[in-house]
Amino acid sequence: MSTNDARRRGPAPAQDPVTGAVDVARVRAGGLDLIDTDAALERAVALLRAGRGPIAIDAERASGYRYSERAYLVQLYRRDSGTFLVDPLPFETLAPLAEAVPDVEWIIHAATQDLSCLREVGIDPEFLFDTELAARLLGLPRVGLGAVVEQLLGIKLAKAHSADDWSMRPLPVEWLAYAALDVELLVDVRDSLAELLAESGKSEIAEQEFQAVLARDLSHRREEPWRRLIGHAKLRGSRSLAVARELWTARDEYARATDTAPGRIVPDRSLSAVANELPRSRGQLAAMRSFTGRESRSQIDRWWAAIERGLETTDLPGRPLQPADHMPPHRSWEQRHPEAHARLQAARPRIQEKAEEYGMPVENLLTPDHLRRVAWQPPAPADAESIGAQLAGLGARPWQIEATAQVIAAAFADAGAGLVVSVDDVPAA
Repeated sequence: MSTNDARRRGPAPAQDPVTGAVDVARVRAGGLDLIDTDAALERAVALLRAGRGPIAIDAERASGYRYSERAYLVQLYRRDSGTFLVDPLPFETLAPLAEAVPDVEWIIHAATQDLSCLREVGIDPEFLFDTELAARLLGLPRVGLGAVVEQLLGIKLAKAHSADDWSMRPLPVEWLAYAALDVELLVDVRDSLAELLAESGKSEIAEQEFQAVLARDLSHRREEPWRRLIGHAKLRGSRSLAVARELWTARDEYARATDTAPGRIVPDRSLSAVANELPRSRGQLAAMRSFTGRESRSQIDRWWAAIERGLETTDLPGRPLQPADHMPPHRSWEQRHPEAHARLQAARPRIQEKAEEYGMPVENLLTPDHLRRVAWQPPAPADAESIGAQLAGLGARPWQIEATAQVIAAAFADAGAGLVVSVDDVPAA
C-alpha cells in the first residue's frame, strides 16, 4: 500500500522490490553488521531505545540439523533504529534488548513457531502482533510471509535459506541479507493488517487472539514421546514395541549429546523397520538394507545394545497412555456413540456458516477439538450459557464464545429432537 511507503523511516529493505534481488553489497559494506560482541549489543540496545513504534523480530533455527530448537540468529527492526542481526551464541542472554523497550509491541509472523526460542534467549514479549494470525482472521487466501507482503505491499519477497543450517559459522553474507528481509517489511505489514482489522471490526478479536498466544504453553511436553516414531502404528506385538522404544531412546540420547537432529542420525522408518523385523544378531542388523542413516553403521554397537534391551525387557509396552479426559476418535462415533455423532454433525455446518459470516477459516472461529469435546460430553443443561462456560474452560476466547455458544446450543437441541423422532418412528416389535 502506498501509505506504508510514506510511513517507512528506516533503511531501504535489503531487496529490490521490482527484481527481487537481494542487496548483498549492503551487508558487505557494513550496512548489516552481525552483532556478536558486548559492545555491539550495547549499541543496538541504545538504538532500539531511541527508535519509535513497534519492533519486528524473527529468529532462525537449525531444524533438521540440530537437536535443539534454539535460535542461531535473531533479527530485529524498528523505525528510526534500523535493522539488527544478532548472533545469540556469544551471549548468555539477549534480555537487554527486551528490557530496553519494556512497553513496546513486538511483531512476529507465526509467533508460536518462534516464541519458545526467543524466550530461551531472554526475549519474552508482553505485547504481541502476530501478522500471520492477523492474516488468518482477515481471511487472506495465503498467510505465509511472502504471500502477505506481496498482497499488502506489492513487493515480491524473494525467500531462500529458510531450511539451511543456521548453526554454521561464519554465516554467509547472502544468508544475512535474506534474514534481514524477514523483519524489514514486517512493520509496514503490521500497519496494513491493523487498518484492515479495524475496518472489518476485528481489532478486539485480534487482541484476544494475540494475548492467547502469549499465554499458551508452547513447551510441547509429551508422555511416551517414542510413540511419535513414524511407522509405530504398524508395529504388531509388544516385543516389537519394546524394541522400537529402546531404539528411539538410544537415538534420542545420542542426538541430544551430539546436538544433531535425530532424523539425520537414523531415520524413523529405519528404526521402525528394525523393530518390525527383530534381527537376532548384530550381523543381521548390519545387513538390513532398510537400516540407513549417517550413524547406522558407525554406531552399530549402540543400536544393537538397544535391540537387546528391547528383546530382554519384561517391561513391555501396552496401549498408549490415555489422558484423564480421553475422548475416542470422532470417526468412531457414528456406530459406537450415535448421540455424540448427531450433535457433532448438527453443529459442524452451522459453525462453518458462522465462520463464513466472520470471513475467516473455521478453525480460527473455534478450535475443532473444542467443538468435538462439547459434543462428546455436553453440559446439563446444554444451553448457551453452560456451553459457553465449557468452551471457556477449554480455552476458547470470549469473542469465540459469543460467536458460537448459542449456535452450538441450538444445533444440539435439534440433534436431540431428531434422535427422539427417529426412535418414535421405529415400529413396535
